[in-house]
Amino acid sequence: MGKIEQFNYDNGIVRNFAVATAIWGLVGMLVGVLIAFQIFTPGLNMGPELTFGRLRPLHTNAAIFAFVGNGIFMGVYYSLQRLLKTRMFSDMLSKIHFWGWQLIIVSAALTLPFGITSAKEYAELEWPIDIAIALVWIVFGLNMFGTILKRRENHLYVAIWFYIATWITVTVLHVVNNLEYPWSWIKSYPVFAGVQDALVQWWYGHNAVAFFLTTPYLGLMYYFMPKAANRPVYSYKLSIVHFWALIFIYIWAGPHHLLYTSLPDWAQSLGTVFSIMLIAPSWGGMLNGLLTLRGAWDRVRDDPILKMMVVAVAAYGMSTFEGPMLSIKSINAISHYTDWTIGHVHIGTLGWNGLLTFGILYWLIPRLYNTKLHSVKMANAHFWISTLGIVFYALPLYWAGWTQSLMWKQFTPEGFLQYGSFLETVTQIIPMYMIRAFGGTLYFSGVILMLINLWKTAKSGHLIANEAAEAPAREEYVAHAGEYWHKWIERKPIQMLIASAILILIGGMVEIIPMLTIGSNIPKIASVKPYTPLELQGRDIYIREGCLGCHSQMIRPFRSETERYGEYSKSGEFVYDHPFLWGSKRTGPDLQREGGKYPDSWHYYHMMDPESMSAGSIMPPYPWLARRDLDLTYTAAKIKTLQSLGVPYPKGYAEKANDDLIKQAQDIAASLKKDGIETENLATKEIVALIAYLQRLGTDIKPSTGAVPTSN
Repeated sequence: MGKIEQFNYDNGIVRNFAVATAIWGLVGMLVGVLIAFQIFTPGLNMGPELTFGRLRPLHTNAAIFAFVGNGIFMGVYYSLQRLLKTRMFSDMLSKIHFWGWQLIIVSAALTLPFGITSAKEYAELEWPIDIAIALVWIVFGLNMFGTILKRRENHLYVAIWFYIATWITVTVLHVVNNLEYPWSWIKSYPVFAGVQDALVQWWYGHNAVAFFLTTPYLGLMYYFMPKAANRPVYSYKLSIVHFWALIFIYIWAGPHHLLYTSLPDWAQSLGTVFSIMLIAPSWGGMLNGLLTLRGAWDRVRDDPILKMMVVAVAAYGMSTFEGPMLSIKSINAISHYTDWTIGHVHIGTLGWNGLLTFGILYWLIPRLYNTKLHSVKMANAHFWISTLGIVFYALPLYWAGWTQSLMWKQFTPEGFLQYGSFLETVTQIIPMYMIRAFGGTLYFSGVILMLINLWKTAKSGHLIANEAAEAPAREEYVAHAGEYWHKWIERKPIQMLIASAILILIGGMVEIIPMLTIGSNIPKIASVKPYTPLELQGRDIYIREGCLGCHSQMIRPFRSETERYGEYSKSGEFVYDHPFLWGSKRTGPDLQREGGKYPDSWHYYHMMDPESMSAGSIMPPYPWLARRDLDLTYTAAKIKTLQSLGVPYPKGYAEKANDDLIKQAQDIAASLKKDGIETENLATKEIVALIAYLQRLGTDIKPSTGAVPTSN
């Protein structure tokens, strides 16, 4: 044994991330409860910045990147130091990482409610914040790998493998999906368009779930669950298979979010096949976690920490079974665009991520403060409240999803849609939305109970900011004859980083490169033209207001959809869509063929007071669109940016774009005036631009189109 060295663990940074986890968790879940009530109570949409459309991405980002993100860093900074028998590489990098991440979260809270969004799910933040995320993530990586390289322990424990894979994969995903071309100091258009943008987004989106919500938490499971149970991990060999199989297979699964869309069949099939294969490694990890508790199940009865961890791992198993099942086309045909998917996602986030985070907090805080948990009874109460909250949240959404999808597809014996009014399928599931809101409120109240418990726990002790520790100095490892082959890579963090990168890049390249290079994947349609300047402005307003959170723009090739909406969507229709707007949920009807369905005045009245045109509608009103002047400052910049991205506007068109915009706006204002809508300077208002965009949707494949000329 080498010389015994003394050092200190940095518990201060762990405490900081723990506090941030708890606070942002409270904030994110509060917003979640609010939007759960907003969706069936339009009156709770209080002004432009507090509508469902603007708050939904705020909730998503707060839950994933603020709550779960800080939870990841809390667990990584605590476990990494102890597994490697060393302090973090740099206290300064730790502080930069912490404060940088919190500033990013604050910037999200200051931009998303104001409609500053890229519209890409789980990647809504705009380009300056994307750059900040990349820089802070690099700081985290430098600190982590610096710590690994100065370790006193030769072998890297399984948890660290997952941390390494998480870091490299999130780096690749974030950079590729956020390739954007700015047209102002805060706004941009993505480099990819239409089908290509959809594939890249869901390659990112699904793997944001995989490599932000899953792999780092598996690493935390492999560390904290054995610690809480005081048992070694059940099978080290199983953890090896689990790790390598998971990171290789997961990266391929993104296209299962795009089944029956305009994505080519070969890409859809790849997504389905690899999604089904995911069951094996995912359940291998789940069983490895649960079987770690062998010999400790009697403690689960009384220990709230173990209770939470057991249910968390069970929720992981349920989610990772349900996900592959939802990727089967026949099941996806029912589930997609319904609340079934929302229920599925929340089983993972509330159950897997939420309960595991709570369990870690209950285990960690007493140790950081050298005291006992204030109240085990309160922690047990929190467990039951949270578990019931998940049940009341998810089950109604499953029921709502099945109900709505079956109503969409139901025909009369005469061959007509039985529920021809989309609104009828929405009002039917409002009671389920109410129960969901109740479940969310239960879960939120459990978090409040936890915060009180942890606060009193911390008050009863004192923070050990620098925990004294000692360990032998690291010695050069000598391999033994017949040693298991994997021991070699466990000593080689850089090789593990490279191997992880290669595995995740294979799937990404096989799916994405053909979509970017082979023209036959996206057949051209000659009649498809770029948006007019006014339509482009209206499209940006549509994005700003978060309309895509409730409306899709993708008609699947089902008779039930073509009868309801019109001709199914073609891949060539979206070649100028930066970003794509296919949506993930239909709380409102699909809008892909909305153009020309109703007169301009119908859209005006519908935006001012939805119930006046659709009795019983739960859509909130948007009266500010009729008051706000259309900002023409960046019209030319938008056109030039899109030209740079390959949109064929004529040379020099940017300089006269506003002239065409004003003319089209005046025509729409004149049409509204004929129908009795007379508002001062109506042609200059945002509502006119939005109407222009809605009236354009789906008209490119119809005989008549008002599109601008192109350069070819």
